[in-house]
Amino acid sequence: MSRLRVLIVDDSLTVRRRLADAFAFDPSYEVVGEASDGQQAFEQCQRLRPDVVTMDLVMPKVDGLRATELIMAHCPTPIVVLSATENRTEGLRTLDALAAGAVDAVDKPSGTLDSRWMETLVSRVRVAARVRVITHVRARLRTEEARSHAPPPRVQPPVVPPRLLVMGASTGGPAAVRHILRSLAPGFPLPVLLVLHITEHFDTAMAEWLEAQSGLSVRSAVDGEPLPMPGRVVVRMAPGNRHLVVRGGRLRLVDGPERHSCRPSVDELFESVARELGAASIGCLLTGMGRDGAEGLSAMRRAGAPTVVEDESTCVVFGMPREAIRLGAAQHVVGLTEIPPLLAALSRGGAREGLS
Repeated sequence: MSRLRVLIVDDSLTVRRRLADAFAFDPSYEVVGEASDGQQAFEQCQRLRPDVVTMDLVMPKVDGLRATELIMAHCPTPIVVLSATENRTEGLRTLDALAAGAVDAVDKPSGTLDSRWMETLVSRVRVAARVRVITHVRARLRTEEARSHAPPPRVQPPVVPPRLLVMGASTGGPAAVRHILRSLAPGFPLPVLLVLHITEHFDTAMAEWLEAQSGLSVRSAVDGEPLPMPGRVVVRMAPGNRHLVVRGGRLRLVDGPERHSCRPSVDELFESVARELGAASIGCLLTGMGRDGAEGLSAMRRAGAPTVVEDESTCVVFGMPREAIRLGAAQHVVGLTEIPPLLAALSRGGAREGLS
């Protein structure tokens, strides 16, 4: 079996040596190159064509964000960003890198890179290397938007007027969610509950980044707060390492077991909404690896709620949407740029008859 070819990018020689030793210890990897700044990373990526790149963010000359943009625009390659996310500025830059096409981000400890952290990194890099990256995410969305002249979608009227939109995503999710939130039409009338597979270190930065990118009110949910009322769009996110559910008209944060190795879990949120609101909700499942969210979306559809799944053509990873389609949970399967107008049409009660 061929080994995974890794390019290591970090301005610290000590860190590069430590990472190279960790990959060398695993016979399934081969380190094909090292780079100390983003320009070298871009040039080596073009020349060596590695299977995956580990990318430091803070580097001299050309930083990791710019290197990610260059690589994804000219020689698309799965990138795992290494970031000290306790630093607010670096956390926001990490999210910019994910929006630019990086597949994953791993917290970089401020001290020694211990063996447990190295094992986590090696495992995450293996998963990232399986992601099929074709073109720069931003460029792909711009191309689709330029070509999209379709009329507003036509949807069947929902059973009852919706009062809530719930969304879930994993790998590739930050860019997809950003696109949807910033594309929602002014006056979108529904609050949004959101689950992204993020760590505790990323949740505050993620909320701040999405708010800045979309101009909407975005923050982590607070245990016991009332479910936001329809009438305007506000976004409440599940914080890292806690499930977000709706119970008794309130948002609850639950320290339950992981589901599909995920906490927060999309399934936990979707199933609670199916029980609490039934048809008076809309479910939307986006790009992500694994199967989290598929069963919950199926429960929402059985309860009469409209369900939307991102099409394979725009997914960074088609795993979660594929599982939802396999279970019959997807009422509408559309590309990312088609999702905001579809959600707007569904939120208005589907005044135009027909199918999307």
